[in-house]
Amino acid sequence: MDQPELPNKLYFRIGEVAKIVGVKPYVLRYWETEFPSIKPGKSPSRHRLYRLRDVERLLEIKNLLYEERFTIAGAKKRLKDDIEDSAPQAADTSPSQTAEPDDRAARTVEPHSAPSSEQRRRLRTIRQELQDLYTALERKPG
Repeated sequence: MDQPELPNKLYFRIGEVAKIVGVKPYVLRYWETEFPSIKPGKSPSRHRLYRLRDVERLLEIKNLLYEERFTIAGAKKRLKDDIEDSAPQAADTSPSQTAEPDDRAARTVEPHSAPSSEQRRRLRTIRQELQDLYTALERKPG
């Protein structure tokens, strides 16, 4: 399934997500009850605010249900299996490496692909540079 081009935004309202995914807002609210990985935040006015990863997951759910003709139970199992398959990769990282990735970075990698060795090397380099910067800033007086 071709995914639509997602706007470069941190948060999306339910109407925007409904248009992107191609379903009615009540369907999105129902899917929230069925799929625990969809957890939109709430604005001060109590409107749902979906993150980019929520929108990507909703597109994946729609594909499973509408294109691949899974049942809700089947789609849940498939998504659970996908999450479990990716869990061993996270098990051997230190706590500082398990922080949530920036949503903008997630757009450059397919949702279920593992990072390449070059990407891992670049991330290690960036992490080391950030640690060095943090150490330097801690030492500066005032």
